[in-house]
Amino acid sequence: MQESAQAAMSYVRSRAPSLGLERDFYSRADIHVHLPEGAIPKDGPSAGITICTGLVSALLRVPVRRDVAMTGEITLRGRVLPIGGLKEKILAAHRSGITTVILPRDNVKDLRDIPKRVLKSLRLVPVAHMDEVLKVALAAPLAADFLKEPSVATDWRIPVERRDRERRDDESKMPVASAAPPPSVPHSPEPSLPASPPGDDRT
Repeated sequence: MQESAQAAMSYVRSRAPSLGLERDFYSRADIHVHLPEGAIPKDGPSAGITICTGLVSALLRVPVRRDVAMTGEITLRGRVLPIGGLKEKILAAHRSGITTVILPRDNVKDLRDIPKRVLKSLRLVPVAHMDEVLKVALAAPLAADFLKEPSVATDWRIPVERRDRERRDDESKMPVASAAPPPSVPHSPEPSLPASPPGDDRT
């Protein structure tokens, strides 16, 4: 469970600019994930995308849709991995009145074990990345325009200024001094100055 929460936080940090968050939001916010009955050990890899959705919802102050259930393990880069016990989880969601279930794409093959009458009453959304989860789960005003940029891994060892500079498009780059001439300007060698004769102090 702790690993799932840490992976979720790493994903949110890597997608901070696309989510509209400051890059150092985690240094100014006290984030605490509380799970009831803490004295009971829990194995929770399948709660990864749920924890991540809760983090993003709290940070953006955008509510999660009340008719959505989800299950899936999350990686550091936001990939959604398959889980076990899909049949039991979907049946529990159906009994609770849930209408939309988000599940890992690699678990689609397990849907054949679920009664057809249950599948007909649910909207099943297979996903492969956390970006897809947030577009469905969050009650964002413009869900279609949310997280349009592709997910890019962030190397936190590189300073922020250098990361921003490397991500700019060529059109938006500021001109900088370069030892090489622009492609449109033919390169002509500079004329060499004549050598001064020995003993000439005019230079």
